[in-house]
Amino acid sequence: MTQAELFSLLEEKYLQYNQSSFIETDPIAVPHQFTLKQDIEIAGFLSATIAWGNRKSIVANARRLLQMMGTSPYEFLVNAEPEDFKPFLRFVHRTFNGDDCLFFLTSLQHIYRTYESMEPLFGSLNDHGAAHAINSFREVFLTTMHLRRSEKHIASPLSGSSAKRINMFLRWMVRHDGRGVDFGIWPSLDPAKLVCPLDVHVGRISRELGLLHRTHSDWKAALELTDMLKSFDQEDPVKYDFALFGLGMFEK
Repeated sequence: MTQAELFSLLEEKYLQYNQSSFIETDPIAVPHQFTLKQDIEIAGFLSATIAWGNRKSIVANARRLLQMMGTSPYEFLVNAEPEDFKPFLRFVHRTFNGDDCLFFLTSLQHIYRTYESMEPLFGSLNDHGAAHAINSFREVFLTTMHLRRSEKHIASPLSGSSAKRINMFLRWMVRHDGRGVDFGIWPSLDPAKLVCPLDVHVGRISRELGLLHRTHSDWKAALELTDMLKSFDQEDPVKYDFALFGLGMFEK
């Protein structure tokens, strides 16, 4: 496939899959229930955090987790007392258990009692890149008391992780193309600095198309793929996540 043919394919599939009709079965459906910026952030972050495994189960469990916080997760978190968190000790999604859930909620509570939004915690993205921004956020997030086991649910590019779920969350928050999928509620951050979420579907298709040569799906692979995608769109390379995921997930 020539470069021109590959560009045409990616553009076609980006337009095909980047539309609201595909939201219903995707974890991004959960934050789309909300309109307040902080509610969208919280719902998006928690949904992305548990986004591995069966997609139907991911969406169902994310909805259940958000329903436990009532109509506004933001209002719940900023006003919650310690006893209000006890029911969440029973929440489980795969290896994300009640202890992990309690830590995530109390850490988010600390963040929203300190900051108006999560946006500034990723503020170094523009000048220092995604790895720096993610790890800066991670340092803040981990200041709340937690079990060591819970740290695995906040990926670190410094340890080599592709950080697929948090890159996906950043895509949701930063990208805005008016197509009704990504929210674009963090206008201070540059979509050109995002890193493509790298999961098994995106990795397989990217290698088949010659966009990715690294065999391990780690942070270096995510950067390699993103750099290749920049040759097609320098300002918004991560938009092709829709094309690659759609080809891998829906077209096999």
